[in-house]
Amino acid sequence: MQFLPTPLSGAFTIELEKRGDDRGFFARYFCEDEFAQAGLETRFKQINTSLSARAGTLRGMHYQLPPSAEVKVVRCIRGSLWDVIVDLRPQSPSFGKWFGAELNAENRTMMYVPRGFAHGFITLSDDAEALYLVSDTYDPKSERGMRYDDPWHGIVWPREPVEVSDKDRNWPLFDKDFHGIDLIGKAFA
Repeated sequence: MQFLPTPLSGAFTIELEKRGDDRGFFARYFCEDEFAQAGLETRFKQINTSLSARAGTLRGMHYQLPPSAEVKVVRCIRGSLWDVIVDLRPQSPSFGKWFGAELNAENRTMMYVPRGFAHGFITLSDDAEALYLVSDTYDPKSERGMRYDDPWHGIVWPREPVEVSDKDRNWPLFDKDFHGIDLIGKAFA
C-alpha cells in the first residue's frame, strides 16, 4: 500500500500495490503492520457498506464526538463517488479546511479519515457502493453532522446533489457548541 498525505494533517489517500499476471491481480486492502508503520489506526470494530442508487446522491457531513470518535477507511467498490473530509480539530494547522478525491471501482483508491474529521461524499455514477472500515461502534448520542453546503467550510462539490436525506439537509450551519468542537479539541490535544 502507498499512503499518500493529503493537504489535511493526518489524512491520507491510500493506493493499493497490485501484484498481477494474466489472471488478474492481488492487493491488500488492509495490513495491520503497514498501517502501524505509517502511524495509522490498526483496530477496526465495524465494516459498513452503503449503496446509492442515483448519481448525485449526497451523504454527509458526518462524525462522532469522543469517546466514540471514529477513524474511517473508505473505498468505492462499485461505480464512482467523490469523497470529502473536513478537519474539525481546532489545534490542527488544517482546521476548517477540506479535501476531496474521486474514489471509484477502477482506481481502487481509499480515503483514510482520522478522528476529528467530518466525512461525506456525492455519487458520480448510479449504483455507487462504498465500503468502510470503522474504528468505533455507531453511537447515536455522539453523532453529529454539518451541512454539506455550509459556507464555513466552503466545499466545492463537483456536481449539484439530486438526493440528500432530510437529516443531512437539516444539519445546522457550523456552530462550535453544537458540533462539539471543544470536545474534539480536548480529545486530540
